[in-house]
Amino acid sequence: MALIRHRRHPNLRLSVLEPSERNRNFSLSFCRSSPTTIKPAAEDVITAADLENLAVLGHGNGGTVYKVRHKTTLVTYALKVIHSNADATTRRRALSEISILRRATDSPHVVGFHGSFEKPSGDLAIVMEYMDGGSLETALADGTFSEERLKVVARDILEGLASLHERHITHRDIKPANILLDSKGEIKIADFGVSKLMCRTLEACNSYVGTCAYMSPERFDPEAHGGNYNGFAADIWSFGLTLFELYVGHFPFLEAGQRPDWATLMCAICYGDPPSLPESASPKFRSFIESCLKKESQDRWTAAQLLTHPFVSKDPETH
Repeated sequence: MALIRHRRHPNLRLSVLEPSERNRNFSLSFCRSSPTTIKPAAEDVITAADLENLAVLGHGNGGTVYKVRHKTTLVTYALKVIHSNADATTRRRALSEISILRRATDSPHVVGFHGSFEKPSGDLAIVMEYMDGGSLETALADGTFSEERLKVVARDILEGLASLHERHITHRDIKPANILLDSKGEIKIADFGVSKLMCRTLEACNSYVGTCAYMSPERFDPEAHGGNYNGFAADIWSFGLTLFELYVGHFPFLEAGQRPDWATLMCAICYGDPPSLPESASPKFRSFIESCLKKESQDRWTAAQLLTHPFVSKDPETH
């Protein structure tokens, strides 16, 4: 659940399709191992009584995110609360998010998980690391990113994605609003509400979830791209669009200020050529973005491969 903030492009309000609008062939599904009830793990020792609310950080998707403080340790956390009256899909996604965060919380570039609990009211609560620097979306409001800054951002996000993909987890909603940073400059992937734990490495992941603007061509039109695909490649496409946007300051497939609709966006992504960086981009950065935005998912580089690309690699032999 991304925090609600003023958007820098009010016209870019592209949301997930409502269930009635989805193709019935692409239903949302999770692995059978996904929890149906909250079963606190040994580390889930934080309770509602331990926390005091400091501020509301945002609302959305059937819940509220609070800035809270532990009364004893004085540690600050972000507390996501899914309200008891939220619809079944929202609550199921919250349970999946808890399961995924438990598996991925040891990654230095995934937002930390500190426990979960259910209130007597039926509200579900997830205790997470508090990132005090906002998101890349809010950071972009202060100006576009230089290539030097993007090298650091790209490397950190890729290390997070590589860690997730090694655990067979696809994020499915990579975008500037879901990449958080803190005052120390650390960058972490957040918001796993529509993420999926893949039961098998190449299990299909063709449901219409995630923010439409950042969806890959094969997620809009799976049949035109072989029907099945490696779901991890969709994260790489979204990652490439995210970096592109941070560099140019607006969503890549549209001119600055252009008002999109779903059909226009789908046609641009599925039938148009991948967007091209402006002439100011260096050859290395251009090559890096092109490696992410291949129309065919099997042609995109993996997160592990991209970490070896000369644009981000720390190995001098690759430069």
